[in-house]
Amino acid sequence: MAPEIKSFNPNSEIIASPAVTMLLTQIRSKTTTQKDYVAAADRLMAILAEEGLARLATPTTCVTPCGTCEGLQAPEGETLCAVDIIRSGGILLEAVRRVCPHLKTAKVLIQRDEETAEPKFFYQKLPANIGSLTVILCDPMLATGGSALMAIDLLKEAGVKEESILFLNVVSAPEGLKVLAEKTPKVRILTAACDEGLNERKFIVPGLGDFGDRYYGSSGYAEGLWGTEGK
Repeated sequence: MAPEIKSFNPNSEIIASPAVTMLLTQIRSKTTTQKDYVAAADRLMAILAEEGLARLATPTTCVTPCGTCEGLQAPEGETLCAVDIIRSGGILLEAVRRVCPHLKTAKVLIQRDEETAEPKFFYQKLPANIGSLTVILCDPMLATGGSALMAIDLLKEAGVKEESILFLNVVSAPEGLKVLAEKTPKVRILTAACDEGLNERKFIVPGLGDFGDRYYGSSGYAEGLWGTEGK
């Protein structure tokens, strides 16, 4: 049974549905080929993007041809900025942009040192008015929370309020959720899964391996880490 996510971070939420479980199963499986991984990941990103935008919607009354009903009004793209932590975050950012093409986009390059598991900052490109926008931070994996925390700190330095940040990701670890709860408690988190924890190498267990390497095919297939017959 999955852990209760709010015990790790009260401002976090898991989206749950048979479709999400089905797609997660496909991208978690060690034998999934790159072709099938990309297809399933893109479908899951589309669900996350829609659910994320829905969390930013406002109540409204909808007039139908036959009457009225209560509903939700999607946020205006001009009020939003999607920020991805390069490189895997770009996969999720593009899913958000397909749903809301006129939002602003921004990039932050933070890479984890594989020896120390500590984040290193390299580059950022943010809109000048980002402090006045609602930010959708995109990164598929929340492990130690180091990269996400550094990105959030950069956004806060640029004038973004914590409560104006929605962090979208695919798989979260309790360790990362706890770090964000302690350091940035007003940031909202929407994820598709909360896993058991981190191993000695700070990888999420059971996790899915390296999201970016599996999606882009940069490594792992030929080495037999994942895929089938090198694909």
